[in-house]
Amino acid sequence: MNYAIAASSGGPILLTIATCEVGFWVLIAVGLCLRYLVRAERASTVVLASVPVLDVVLLSAVAFDLHRGSEVAFAHGLAPIYLGVTIAFGHRMIAWADARFAHRFADGPAPVKIPKSGPLRMRYEWADFGRWLIAAAIAAGITLLLGFTVAEQTQRDDLFSIFQTLGVITAIWLLTGPVWYLGTSKEAASTKESRTTRH
Repeated sequence: MNYAIAASSGGPILLTIATCEVGFWVLIAVGLCLRYLVRAERASTVVLASVPVLDVVLLSAVAFDLHRGSEVAFAHGLAPIYLGVTIAFGHRMIAWADARFAHRFADGPAPVKIPKSGPLRMRYEWADFGRWLIAAAIAAGITLLLGFTVAEQTQRDDLFSIFQTLGVITAIWLLTGPVWYLGTSKEAASTKESRTTRH
């Protein structure tokens, strides 16, 4: 599919994705401000719990756009990936922001920094890759759902080209994440062992 040709028809979806991303961080900021600055725990929980509503809005926008016969554009493939990532990584991103708010405004412990190498770094990289696999599975599921419910046959083939994109992202993530840090960890361990032997 030539996404450059179809890009113009995906403008509203791209705008919706951007709006949802901004809305995601706004809701997190408001929720954490309510929790740590206003001390309104219940209101904070309600605001943070409303974050998935943005996913429903985006999914509905994509489904409606496909249903009305829009040409499949880059944005239509990006939306399922975005939804998968927000679902798979959303809780961790909220926890990341929460730890920093708590440290800054509620005398909470300093956020733990992930080491640049070693076993902890490897566990972190594999956990991230596992989350990506979940995100990719969600994106694939959403794409299939859209393809067989609201999309026409002429749209379906272009929409399903997302599976190639998911495969490429998965391969790159694996190589630049777990595989890369496995290599650097082995190199660091070898260097350390060599220094210990010399002494």
